[in-house]
Amino acid sequence: MTQAGGTGPRVPVGMVGESPAMRTVFSTISKVAASNAGALILGESGVGKELVAAAIHRQSARREGPFVPVNCGAVPSELFESELFGHARGAFTGASADHVGFFQASDGGTLLLDEISELSPKLQVKLLRVVQDRRVYMLGATKPRGVDVRILAATSRDLRAMVDAGTFREDLYYRVSVVVVHVPPLRVRGNDIELLIRHFAERFAADQNRTPLKFNRAVLAALRTYDWPGNVRELQNLVQRLTVMVEGSDVRIVDLPQHMRLRPPMSKTPSSGLRQVELAHIRSVLDSVGGNKTQAAKILGIDRKTLRGKLKG
Repeated sequence: MTQAGGTGPRVPVGMVGESPAMRTVFSTISKVAASNAGALILGESGVGKELVAAAIHRQSARREGPFVPVNCGAVPSELFESELFGHARGAFTGASADHVGFFQASDGGTLLLDEISELSPKLQVKLLRVVQDRRVYMLGATKPRGVDVRILAATSRDLRAMVDAGTFREDLYYRVSVVVVHVPPLRVRGNDIELLIRHFAERFAADQNRTPLKFNRAVLAALRTYDWPGNVRELQNLVQRLTVMVEGSDVRIVDLPQHMRLRPPMSKTPSSGLRQVELAHIRSVLDSVGGNKTQAAKILGIDRKTLRGKLKG
């Protein structure tokens, strides 16, 4: 995906966007990649924080080295120290051989600590030592091992608030947040929603060996007004599901999940009553399906008789 008109920062491979918010992200990625600084990537769940980290790695001088993403919330706490730093043979019962940890595995490359906010206070202390000294102490080892790793961190939580609350170390926070990258939620990205729909439609059509789905204006309007609490991940899952389930190439309003269909517009005048808001919503749904009362009733969750009654008022 390239920028319209060929201007502005280069869009990283695997990312899509032309909105001002994403142009800022792309520019920051380029600047971070040109340095060896650590970065903290912030954003709601599903916005693509790992994609940002991977883009920094691919544009950096470390691109030939490994990129190792680690979800700090997915590894059991009792195993995480061994997984992060590795362990030596005989370190504990069952340790029959040396085990390389995430730090050693990413030597010469980039380590992403996703959801770093989930680290326990004990692991925060040990991570701080590695970040400062660039040396790893494997469990059961008597000597440290040097590592050359760029550390990127990401979280969907307010890490600064956690510092203020005493649940995240302030010194570690400043070590991992030399640069902060704010990834915007999908609901503020404007036309990027349509770009992403087209991108995913083409991608999943190729996977299914079928024609890419077409989204008419009514469907796009519904998706533009949806809040997208799951962000890009939720949109990706929707397009993949539609690619599998929709017969033919045209997506209709009725193909969307109920909660994503057109909702009543906000009243522009305080004097508008409930009846006026409801009627405006009904007419909007009718317009979206070309006046087909059967489809409109299905979307609204009522029968045709009830729909006729509401229209007559």
